[in-house]
Amino acid sequence: MKKRVKGKSLKEIEPNTTYMGCTFYLDCVDGEDFAGTEFDNCSFRGSFCDWGRDECGLWMGFTYKDVHQVMRWIRPGTFMMGSPETEEGRFANEVQHQVTISKGFWLAETACTQELWQAVIGDNPSYFKGKRFPVEMVSWDDCKAFTEKLNEQMKEWQCCLPTEAQWEYACRAGTTTAFNLGDSITKNQVHYDENKTVEIKSLPRNNWGLYEMHGNVYEWCSDWYGEYDISITVDSIGPNDGTFRVIRGGCWGLSSGLVRSAYRNEYVPDNRYGFIGFRFCLRSQ
Repeated sequence: MKKRVKGKSLKEIEPNTTYMGCTFYLDCVDGEDFAGTEFDNCSFRGSFCDWGRDECGLWMGFTYKDVHQVMRWIRPGTFMMGSPETEEGRFANEVQHQVTISKGFWLAETACTQELWQAVIGDNPSYFKGKRFPVEMVSWDDCKAFTEKLNEQMKEWQCCLPTEAQWEYACRAGTTTAFNLGDSITKNQVHYDENKTVEIKSLPRNNWGLYEMHGNVYEWCSDWYGEYDISITVDSIGPNDGTFRVIRGGCWGLSSGLVRSAYRNEYVPDNRYGFIGFRFCLRSQ
């Protein structure tokens, strides 16, 4: 039987609870706390200002200087990272191995937009301008500065780039095919083999509610680039050091084989290009 709570101001959410007429001030929340919850005529304030469930799962939203960003809850799980040897277009650096993501995390449903970058950093370096287009011409170092600036304002979070394992796990969204849409794609599904970016949410989302994980812009990950250490099967964070940082997802100018779920590439962390952006994740401190 569910617990019932009526007409209170609260800073926490408990699972398996029905809330009626409550006001929540949520600066940080774990998605697992929403298991079995129901809300009737409740309001949300604090850092997280709204939430919902749909066929893709749980989402929460925050607003930063009038720019709204939706985050998707990515539940813990185990998947096969990399590609099978039979996958068309695979590369030798995609050695398939099992990885467990032991803790859930919030991941932005889209690549970071130019309007959010402008709100946080105060400028817009992008080549292909448009407030709802992904920010590009940002280095890994620039993205690190963005997450640190956001952390200064919202101290209850740890805003960071996803690890390469987290990125591929979220991109696949439970699928095992070359793309999260199947073993082949069309230009109605993915933005590739073109000459510029498109607005976020222009194309279908994956099973977990994430848009443009394939194509549009590459996305920086937190890891140094190197061969997979297949002996590390839980929460892999990549090599301890290196020269290049991982980028994932492919981009607008590449062929379909270079936007696959398992496709990996790397760039020097201080490089800036019109085909590399990022999406960030949030974890509780």
